[in-house]
Amino acid sequence: MLFRRVIRKPKMSDVLTGYLEQIGEPPWTSFFVKYKDVDNDFFGQSHFNWTLKSGNNYHILRTGAFPYMKYHCTMRPTEDLSFENNFYGVIKIINLGIPQLMYGLAATRLIRHVEYVTVEPTKAQVPIYFLYKEDKGSKY
Repeated sequence: MLFRRVIRKPKMSDVLTGYLEQIGEPPWTSFFVKYKDVDNDFFGQSHFNWTLKSGNNYHILRTGAFPYMKYHCTMRPTEDLSFENNFYGVIKIINLGIPQLMYGLAATRLIRHVEYVTVEPTKAQVPIYFLYKEDKGSKY
């Protein structure tokens, strides 16, 4: 009889929330997460609102960059982002994801900084990657 060990990965939504709260809800941030480290519960979403418990809203611009997912988060008021989300999805389909693949392959050589997000309630530590260390709270 063959037994398979099931490993539960933290949801990306929990990682995103945890990181934004962990660093004090900055005006913006941009980072990579490896596909293998999380359960991708944002599949198919490219541009969307993400509101934290504090009430602060972020516009999340997300794309695949194999072997990573790239997130760019900007604190902004809630808006209807459905047109942009659909537009970016169509562009990704038209170009067959080739630019995202190239971006991910380049990122494997360009990433220079790693931080860890503590994900509640399991206290799992998820690495997130940066091209360079960010100045937390910087407006630019």
